[in-house]
Amino acid sequence: MTSAPPEIAYAPKDAERLDHFMARAAAAYYAARDPFQDFVTSPEISQAFGECLGLWAAVTWQAMGRPDSVLLVECGPGRGSLMADALRAIAEMMPDFRAALQVQLVETSPRLREAQAAKLGAVGATWHADVATLPEAPMILLANEFLDALPIRQFIRRGASWCERFVMNGAFIEQPSDVGLGHDAPEGAVCEVNEAAQHFAAWLGVRLARHGGAALLIDYGPAESSFGDSLQAMRAGQSVNPLSAPGEVDITAHVDFAAFAAAARAVGAITHGPLPQGVFLQRLGFMTRAAMLARLDPSRAQAQLAAAHRLTAPEAMGRLFKALALCDSSLPIPAGFETA
Repeated sequence: MTSAPPEIAYAPKDAERLDHFMARAAAAYYAARDPFQDFVTSPEISQAFGECLGLWAAVTWQAMGRPDSVLLVECGPGRGSLMADALRAIAEMMPDFRAALQVQLVETSPRLREAQAAKLGAVGATWHADVATLPEAPMILLANEFLDALPIRQFIRRGASWCERFVMNGAFIEQPSDVGLGHDAPEGAVCEVNEAAQHFAAWLGVRLARHGGAALLIDYGPAESSFGDSLQAMRAGQSVNPLSAPGEVDITAHVDFAAFAAAARAVGAITHGPLPQGVFLQRLGFMTRAAMLARLDPSRAQAQLAAAHRLTAPEAMGRLFKALALCDSSLPIPAGFETA
């Protein structure tokens, strides 16, 4: 849920552009605060989530021709729960894939790196501050709630032109912009542009074309591009003003899946989806696994089934969250994205 926008003022020249504000606030937040005090992600809700994504990666590896060495990359690994659950399922169900993969984690926060290392134990992961330092090799990349934290720019329609939103003293201010966004927008319409996400999509597309592989990205946002202010922040599970207390709140925005996919296709990637998370997980057998976990531990059966409902039900996380796959052109349609 997005909190009410702060009151708009009009601008001194030393205001901070919104994406710069977001980047600075996010870096400070993840460096100093435990984000799981403020929100919970899918891998923390049910271990079946990470297990299903691990087996999705294993099936993708088979479709790639079972290369002897492949990178299993996660961007934004959180506490390491998704990767730990994925590796456990892979080791049990696809040991050949486990022997072939190299775990690579893209994480900038020293605090979270420590948590990931503790969770993964003797896995032998390699950490990177940027995707640019990943080894040159075939790759399967997973990213859950990674794109939503990338900084956005916001533009607002004023009369016959657009203004860009900047931040100063905890409020939006507006400055005229010459960025070309078209003219078919009503007065006051907000257009969000995530240049960081588009650059990441282009990097992914080039990388997959060069070395082969696939990427699975799960996040929240609409399937089609649209106008609207999606900037939001959470603290202790509650929605708060996203411009208040930078570095102390989790600030995010909805993912523009259509723009992200278009940026990847422009450099040769094949895209599949986005699909609602609930549909995608059910196609992977998530509900069957959740039911199995409930039977294995009757004392937690109700909690396991409630978690499964939370991740798949349309009225919970099943519709707002989407799954998008990027592949090199040689791969078939990845698991879960087949047309019904």
